[in-house]
Amino acid sequence: MSSDDKEGAYCNICGGISPGKVTVKQIEINGKLIGIDRLDSIVAEVRVMNLTDDAAIADELLKRVKKTNYVPTIRSKDYSEALLKEYKSGG
Repeated sequence: MSSDDKEGAYCNICGGISPGKVTVKQIEINGKLIGIDRLDSIVAEVRVMNLTDDAAIADELLKRVKKTNYVPTIRSKDYSEALLKEYKSGG
């Protein structure tokens, strides 16, 4: 039995114990590729809400993304626009 089996898997970046399967998808935000954890799941969750207003969709996407990802306050608008674009592309 390896130490991973006894103690859990450790993150190769920060050394902390991994919280489980991380599902990161990269999207372009303000000209840079940014990894967003659970993006596909978040888009699917918002899609079933059947929202029709772009602002409401973007707000809901951003709210959910912020639960598991760091979003700099100064970049919230950039994130909202990129998330809406991803949503509309079929995410």
